[in-house]
Amino acid sequence: MKRVVITGLGALTPLGNNVDDFWKSLINGVSGTNLITKFDTSKFKTKFACELKGFAPLNHIEKAEARKYDLFTQYALVSVEEAVNNANINFETLNKNRIGVIWGSGNGGIGTFQQQVMEFATGDGTPRFNPFFIPKMIVDIASGVISIKYGLRGINFTTVSACATSNTAIIDAFNYIRWGKADMMITGGSEAPINESSIGGFNASRALSTLNDNPQIASRPFDINRDGFVMGEGAGAIILEEYEHAIKRNAPIIAEIVGGGMAADAYHLTGTHPEGEGAYLGMLAALEDANISADDIDYLNTHATSTPQGDLSELKAVERVFGTKNKLNISATKSMTGHLLGAAGAIEAIACILSVKEDIVPPTINSVDIEPEFKDVFNLTLNTAQKRRVNYSMSNTFGFGGHIATTIFKKYE
Repeated sequence: MKRVVITGLGALTPLGNNVDDFWKSLINGVSGTNLITKFDTSKFKTKFACELKGFAPLNHIEKAEARKYDLFTQYALVSVEEAVNNANINFETLNKNRIGVIWGSGNGGIGTFQQQVMEFATGDGTPRFNPFFIPKMIVDIASGVISIKYGLRGINFTTVSACATSNTAIIDAFNYIRWGKADMMITGGSEAPINESSIGGFNASRALSTLNDNPQIASRPFDINRDGFVMGEGAGAIILEEYEHAIKRNAPIIAEIVGGGMAADAYHLTGTHPEGEGAYLGMLAALEDANISADDIDYLNTHATSTPQGDLSELKAVERVFGTKNKLNISATKSMTGHLLGAAGAIEAIACILSVKEDIVPPTINSVDIEPEFKDVFNLTLNTAQKRRVNYSMSNTFGFGGHIATTIFKKYE
C-alpha cells in the first residue's frame, strides 16, 4: 500500500485562530474556558464554554457567501484555507480528479436549525424559512463547499460518529490514499455547538461540568472531582498526501500517518464500557494497522473528556494495552481546549502531529487529585509540557453510541 504523509495543517480553536497560536497556547498550558457570550445563560445549569476568541468570519469569507453557511461550515473553510496555504498547494497544477475531501461534523448546522425552528415557533405559523435553511443545516455540506471552492472532483463525503467523527474522517482519507484511490485528501472536522439547544441538551444528560464559580479549571481529566466536560467549538484541517506525490511537488512534509483503528463499545447509548472494551480494541487495531507494538508509542493524546465514567474506563483500557511502562507520556488536551465534539479528533490529531515534529508533549492542566488507582501508574504530563523524543503519537476519540476511532502518527525522516 501507498505511504501517506501530512503536508498541511489548519486550526481554528478556543486557544488560537491558527496553528501557531493554537500550539503555543497548548504547550504553555493555557485554558480556553470562559463565560458564554453567545446567549443568555442565566437560566442554564452551565454558564461557560470554550468559545473562539476574536474570530470574524467576514475577514475570511465574502458576506454574500457567509450568509449561505452555518458557522460550522465557515469554521471548516477557514481552517482548510490555512492548511492549503501551509501545504503550498496550487490546485491548478494538480489532477483535481484525484483530490478529495472527507470532512467530519457531529452536529452540522445545529445553530441554524435552532434559529429557524425558534423563528417559526414564535411567529404566526406562516412558514418563512430561509432558502438556505437545508443546505446550511445538513451535516455533509462542509465537504461539498470545500470541494466547490477548490474545484476538487475526487472522493467526497462526510463522516458522523459523534465525538469520534474527525478521527473516522482522517482514517477514511488515509485509507483511500494508501489504496491508490486518491493522491491527496483534505480531511478534519468542524463544530459550532455553543447554543441554547446544545448546552441545554448536554445539561439534561448530565454530561457538562457545572463549576460556574471557577470555570477555568472545570475541565479536569482524571481528577477524582471531575464533574463533566466543557463544550468547545472550532475546526481542524489536515492535508494528507501520497508520499511520492508530495515529493514530486516538493511539499513541506510535517509527519506521516501510519495507522488507524476503529471499534465499538456495543454497550450503552451514551456511556462508555466500564472496562473500556471498545477503546482497548480500537488501540489494538491501530497498532496492528501501523505494524508496531505498544512499546513504540511515545505519546498518547487521550479522549479524556473529564466525565466520571469515561476517563476511568479509558485509563483501564490504556493499562491493558500499554501495561504500566514509564516511557509513555499521556495528556488530555481537552483540559485546555474543551470538547469540540465532532471536531475534537481533528485538533487533537494536530496536537499529535506537532508533538512528533517538535519533540514536545503538551500538558494536562487542572488535574490535581488523580484517580488513586492510576496516580502512580502513568505519566499524565501534569501542568507542564515535557520535551522528549516523540517518534510515534496516538490519538483516541470515542463517541456516543460506542464509536471508537484511534489514529497513529510517525516522525518523518
